[in-house]
Amino acid sequence: MSGLYVEQRGQGPDLVLLHGWGLNLRVWDTLTDELASGFRVIAVDLPGHGRSDWNPNARTPAEQAWSLHGTLASLSDRYSLLGWSLGGQIALDLSAAMPTKVARLLLVATTPRFVAGPDWPHGMAPAALAKLAQQLETDYQRAVSEFLELQVRGSARSKSVLAALRASLLAHGEARPEALAAGLETLSSTDLRPTLGLVRTPTLVVGGQYDRVTPPAAARALAAMLPDARYVEFARAAHAPFLSHPTEFVALAREFLGG
Repeated sequence: MSGLYVEQRGQGPDLVLLHGWGLNLRVWDTLTDELASGFRVIAVDLPGHGRSDWNPNARTPAEQAWSLHGTLASLSDRYSLLGWSLGGQIALDLSAAMPTKVARLLLVATTPRFVAGPDWPHGMAPAALAKLAQQLETDYQRAVSEFLELQVRGSARSKSVLAALRASLLAHGEARPEALAAGLETLSSTDLRPTLGLVRTPTLVVGGQYDRVTPPAAARALAAMLPDARYVEFARAAHAPFLSHPTEFVALAREFLGG
């Protein structure tokens, strides 16, 4: 076993839920009831998050995808992936490496490259990410709290979305500091653009109009680079449109995934 904690619910085609940096599987709770009526929902805690063990050999999205594959091998022969932010990058890597395993990809607030560069203007400034990493070393809780606040800025329901994000941490456990540090290091260096052509899975990319973490331009560009993808943008949403617009999001997910 890879040490990944999972929770299963419902019946139907398998749908694997992958959360983002610093959170855990509880972030999906507002959607689980609806999704479980049409799918067998398999929610996963990423390495070092929630109740999953930290694995120093599962730092990059590709390494985490392999760890996830080890867990899913005993649970499902074929599944769709719903990945949010970092979880979306892991979903892309898993789909590229195991194309016969992944039926469909639903990527939320996902970018192939998290930081901006000379040929990629759609990311966070490297200095801003470095500042977050430094703050993580000196004031762990403040760093996580400020990142959560950044995720909801501009959202139509920012207070309730922020409350839901914080509740997921309180109810299920904070991520381990070494997992958070490794995650930031990975986000600063990962560039999935060279391998996107390998992702032949039908894909829906969802962005939020006011996302300050992964700008909608990044999500649009991702959809344009994938062989079989389309893009949908939620108005007045930020980094977590599935929390600010749950009814609309579930309807879109059902339409795309077929549940």
